[in-house]
Amino acid sequence: MADNGIKIPMTPSHPGDFIRTEIVEELRLSVTKAAEILGVHRATLSNLLNSNAALSAEMTLRIEKAFGISMDTLLRMQTWYDAAQMRARADEIEVKRYQPA
Repeated sequence: MADNGIKIPMTPSHPGDFIRTEIVEELRLSVTKAAEILGVHRATLSNLLNSNAALSAEMTLRIEKAFGISMDTLLRMQTWYDAAQMRARADEIEVKRYQPA
């Protein structure tokens, strides 16, 4: 399928936003209670929910076990977010294309 050169800019949200709205708020959990369920420090979860920390593989496994959200899906969300953030900074990174002799 051709894209006809049409580009739709999409900036993915931090996966912490999804976890906050779709799990913590949806289940009416406090951050303290959600952290207790996940077996992590409240500050650790708070940093994630406030987009101040990346979603780790360990945290995704904890979320999958506790709430049934696929670890793979959550990791893809983090990767998409990271890639978008890096693409936004691409002009800051000076690397020339390698040309074999």
